[in-house]
Amino acid sequence: MQQDLKARSLAYHRDPAPGKISVRPSKPCDTAQDLSLAYTPGVAEPCNEIHADIEKVWEYTGRGNMVAVVSDGTAVLGLGNIGPEAGLPVMEGKAVLFKHFGGIDAFPICVRNVFGPDGRTDAAKLIEVTAALEPTFGGINLEDIGAPACFEVEAELKKRMGIPVFHDDQHGTAIISLAGMLNALPLVGKAIGDVRVVVNGAGAAGIACIEFYISAGVRRENVIICDSKGVVYQGRREGMTPQKERLASPTKARTLAEAMRGADVFLGVSVANCVTRDMVAAMAPGAIVFAMANPVPEVYPGEALAAGAAIVGTGRSDFPNQVNNVLGFPGIFRGALDVRARDITESMKLAAALALAEIAREPIADDVLGYLAQAYPKDAAAGMFAGQCPVKPAYVIPKPFDPRVVPRVARRVAEAAMLEGIARKPLADLAAYEQDLRARLPFRG
Repeated sequence: MQQDLKARSLAYHRDPAPGKISVRPSKPCDTAQDLSLAYTPGVAEPCNEIHADIEKVWEYTGRGNMVAVVSDGTAVLGLGNIGPEAGLPVMEGKAVLFKHFGGIDAFPICVRNVFGPDGRTDAAKLIEVTAALEPTFGGINLEDIGAPACFEVEAELKKRMGIPVFHDDQHGTAIISLAGMLNALPLVGKAIGDVRVVVNGAGAAGIACIEFYISAGVRRENVIICDSKGVVYQGRREGMTPQKERLASPTKARTLAEAMRGADVFLGVSVANCVTRDMVAAMAPGAIVFAMANPVPEVYPGEALAAGAAIVGTGRSDFPNQVNNVLGFPGIFRGALDVRARDITESMKLAAALALAEIAREPIADDVLGYLAQAYPKDAAAGMFAGQCPVKPAYVIPKPFDPRVVPRVARRVAEAAMLEGIARKPLADLAAYEQDLRARLPFRG
């Protein structure tokens, strides 16, 4: 099976042309007149207009629909620090998803010469390189940049740049898993302000997830976060960072197993098979387990359910409740670009999570149901999408190929940007905007 996947993947990336993306012109260039408009002498006219009024760059270029996917290759998927060249297939893949789901032109920018003597990210160098891209792009998607540098890189770029900057490894997982938790908690009769949450993994995703959960209502004193050395507790000295210090718990627990006793929610963004059936069994009744290590989760769903978990999600497409970042970033950037937002803020991220949660709760129209049945025949046959409120233990998060996702997320994100006053091009009719996206996006079901 693994050898077959390897062969098919290598052939997919190699044939009929190397890579997964190409550039296609948006205007004809078939005649001498076309050529004179596309390039010299005609191109001088928009150049002069932009020189006189820099805001006209949005009118005469494709900048408003272009996102840079920037990476230094120091934390690629589950592969680690493999370098910018080896990370390029992932960034190309991200560009494919931006275009296919969101209609956004995304370009992979894999950079070198931004490392310290230890081979890890030098935040200051990467900040300078990325900030210099602003005249060309409408947004920056930071990708696969190692912690703790990734926190500094994003924070500083958000201060310096006047366009949205979003580190998807941090916030994508946080947004989508929160949407799942918001739908899961009512099923088990628990409130977000009461639950005890254990996070395993204190890198970019783990830190961002729990901080986002806290902003959504989880109490900081109800959180325990663990890393490769065990519980991050108050007074610990080994392997601490400012981000971990903020989350250090006064608990007496020192191991993941001890931390999980009586916990209501487990969030895994760590390593394969680190959670046992006994550890899940020790959690509180009605436990929610999001084991998102890829390709092998911290605990397989069958094991977690057998141990008493009520709701289980993973990062894999072959199990229910997949926490897949493609549910987030295409719609988030679509909405931010369309109102020309200056940033992607906490309120915009929360709006995205709430949009995903509400989609899963809505009755599914016949046209959407027909498409979902084609995309997910086994799930449809099992009744996953049935009912006035389809949410159930096996369906607390929408599916990636649900055509409602990007338009709804974009609408809610755009609305949040407008309410926050950071939209430079507000939309007059948000309902019409969502309907228009459903009609014109490349992926529409």
